[in-house]
Amino acid sequence: MEQILVFLTLGIALALFVWEKLRYDIVALLALFVLVIAGIIPAEDAFTGFSHPAVITVAAVLVISQALQHSGLIDVVGRLLAKLGTNLMLQIVVLSFIVAIASAFMNNIGALAILMPVALHMARKNGNPPSFILMPIAFASILGGMITLIGTPPNIIIATFRADVAGERFGMFDFAPVGISLALVGLAFITLLGWKLLPQRKTQTSANLFHIENYITEVRVTEESRLNGRTIAEMNKVADTEILALGLIRKGVRIHAPSPSEEIKPNDILILEADTDDLMVFIDNTGARLTGGKPIREEAKGSDEIHTAEAIVMADSPLIGQTAASLNMRNRYRINLLAVARREKQFWQRIGKTHFKIGDVLLLQGRTVNINDAITAMQCLPLAQRGLTIGKPRNILFALSIFVVAISTVVLGVLPVQIAFTIAAIAMVLSGILPLGEMYTSIDWPVIVLLAAMIPVGVAFETSGSADMVTNQILSMGDRHPTWLLLGIMMIITIMLSNVINNAATVVLMAPIGINIARELGVSADPFLMAIAVAASCAFLTPIGHQSNTLVMGPGGYKFSDYWKMGLPVTIAMVLLGVPLIMYFWPP
Repeated sequence: MEQILVFLTLGIALALFVWEKLRYDIVALLALFVLVIAGIIPAEDAFTGFSHPAVITVAAVLVISQALQHSGLIDVVGRLLAKLGTNLMLQIVVLSFIVAIASAFMNNIGALAILMPVALHMARKNGNPPSFILMPIAFASILGGMITLIGTPPNIIIATFRADVAGERFGMFDFAPVGISLALVGLAFITLLGWKLLPQRKTQTSANLFHIENYITEVRVTEESRLNGRTIAEMNKVADTEILALGLIRKGVRIHAPSPSEEIKPNDILILEADTDDLMVFIDNTGARLTGGKPIREEAKGSDEIHTAEAIVMADSPLIGQTAASLNMRNRYRINLLAVARREKQFWQRIGKTHFKIGDVLLLQGRTVNINDAITAMQCLPLAQRGLTIGKPRNILFALSIFVVAISTVVLGVLPVQIAFTIAAIAMVLSGILPLGEMYTSIDWPVIVLLAAMIPVGVAFETSGSADMVTNQILSMGDRHPTWLLLGIMMIITIMLSNVINNAATVVLMAPIGINIARELGVSADPFLMAIAVAASCAFLTPIGHQSNTLVMGPGGYKFSDYWKMGLPVTIAMVLLGVPLIMYFWPP
């Protein structure tokens, strides 16, 4: 009965992961609580995952990644990359290799997010479709994570499983022989041939493609208008429609994003966002009049301070699952949300009630002095060329010194990785490289909760005998079971799971199975653990398998099926080359 309940819980959890209506950390917690209530996981062990070394290490790596961005190092790299020539293949090669190297030592998403604005700027400047360049650097961020222990959470998790089996974790560069070989093969394919398989699709992220000017209209409030004396909040109730007031002009002065309590007065000019049908209803019901002619807002005092910016919703953004209305975005951030682009669709009307998702591209309007701060506060990624600021040389040198010392202590065995990197993260904060306020905001808490919840679930999967059952099913497929065949099967199963659910959760589920198979065969568990780690990073087939893939979907204008075009050959290469490489460097 315990095994049936564990399988049923995991099956429902996997379905919910794919469904995406509930965030993955909530799904993981629900699975945990079901097994606790059923008595399969002891109540006192329910939250032991939060003290797991893998969870602590992932959190510390995320803080260090953010600190390296603050040091100014990445801005220097960004400026140098912006000077590349007009050769598209050269740009793809250089950007992909830089992203891969960076993601070997920092969070994959962080490495991609740093250079994605640079890549978009280069594509626009040279008139190249961003679809040719964004997916290659997204894949490069995934490939780079295979190289080191801290390159990706699956490697950190698999290292702790190895400690349970062999008494010693995988070291910092134990992943490198296989990881570097596969990363080089993958990078060679995507930079020389793979990008040519991608569609030549114009990006969704240009203001011109939003056609937002077609939806911005100015109306003058007459003496007889029913809007007189009413507030901005009451405007739509009077008009019996849904229109967004972007601003108003009073006595030649522009008021940006007026407060809902702002009272409307005669001769005010309202700057509205509306389509033709809604505008007609608005004018008929309120008695306001179109201004006509040249837009008055262009000449109003303060208009030169109003600008638009594009930003993409990141994985840890507080916007996810919320709407502009529920967030009270206008009052909280002092910006207007003009439009949303999502997977080849654009939304202009009723966008105040559109629930944000990771990868959504937002067209924002605000004052120059605060629009960048608003984007940062919303934890979104600006897609236009950023105002790159070169950090102080002493910060760059000091940040790199802290990072190198931390890696050295791990490689030399002086400190375990979770201790060394936590100390490094604190040192980054104490030295002023990373502001104290950003220490916790830099951590992707949903991933941390996911890991902490799934680790006890994974233990239950093993202790209930469920892992043994799956192991026996794999071993019963034939009378003879060559190790290379079982490694390939393990990789394929892991790849299938990692393309639909979080790769960290995939490792937690698959590692016990790999260990059991090795035990039944009487061989070392190392090749099986390494195969699972590699396969968990091979999420190249879907936009939901890895956050890097999701992040580029909107800006690149990709369809769901586009990922197969380049991802399938890369995946096949990872399996065909991965098995012999693992057998060579990690013999059974």
